[in-house]
Amino acid sequence: MAEKNVFHINGYLGLIIVLALLLVGGYLFATAQLIVLAVVLIFVAILAASSLTIISPNQSKVLTFFGRYIGTIREAGLYLTVPLTNKATVSLRVRNFNSAILKVNDLQGNPVEIAAVIVFKVVDTSKALFAVEDYEQFVEIQSESAIRHVASEYAYDNFGDGEALTLRSNPTEVSNHLTEELQERLDVAGVQIMETRLTHLAYATEIASAMLQRQQSQAILSARKIIVEGAVSITEGAIERLSAETSLNLTDNQKIQLINNMMVSIINERGSQPVINTGKVAE
Repeated sequence: MAEKNVFHINGYLGLIIVLALLLVGGYLFATAQLIVLAVVLIFVAILAASSLTIISPNQSKVLTFFGRYIGTIREAGLYLTVPLTNKATVSLRVRNFNSAILKVNDLQGNPVEIAAVIVFKVVDTSKALFAVEDYEQFVEIQSESAIRHVASEYAYDNFGDGEALTLRSNPTEVSNHLTEELQERLDVAGVQIMETRLTHLAYATEIASAMLQRQQSQAILSARKIIVEGAVSITEGAIERLSAETSLNLTDNQKIQLINNMMVSIINERGSQPVINTGKVAE
């Protein structure tokens, strides 16, 4: 079933037609001329008047005729349409759905808390009204299901081990994936997903403290690695310059001692003065 247009004309023109039919029918009935025609005209005018409908901006009317879907009116205004129809209102406005904070296991099995906001609107009124029981409830349930599934496909963080996408470091990519999966689920309900965004992401309380310590340790190790690499580069440059620009001929033991002293001086991060072993210079 797909949405389609239904017969409708301008309501003000229809109102004029209804009034004209009533006037003519009333005149014929009052003058006792063509009583049957007068009754028919009045009956037609009443039927036409019952088909007048008002549609607000960003709303639509879905018409069913004795249980059969005959079409939808999307344009705002007053319209005269098919009489004896049931007219259900479906909003076309953009709406938000804020999911509850869900506890799920990420790709590595760690329990995390996650929530998202879903921005959607109805694009096919017939599917929204007839393909599912309640399209708003359908959006809520499918959104939470999709959030759980997408969260289980990513690790919360890779802690510097590789370049895989993660929930914490790649929220845009995760949101795009969530949008695509959710759109596939909601096509049946005639709903378009306009945007999804993660609004909450954290480790579950039972492991939050341990994971924070792990993150801090990883940050310290990464910083130490950068410091050591820089210290090695500085030490190598210093030894090369000493050898090239001075007449000092350092033995291997002296080079090792010099490297040790420079590494200690550069890497030391405390305010206290480091103790440097100068050793014995050969004569």
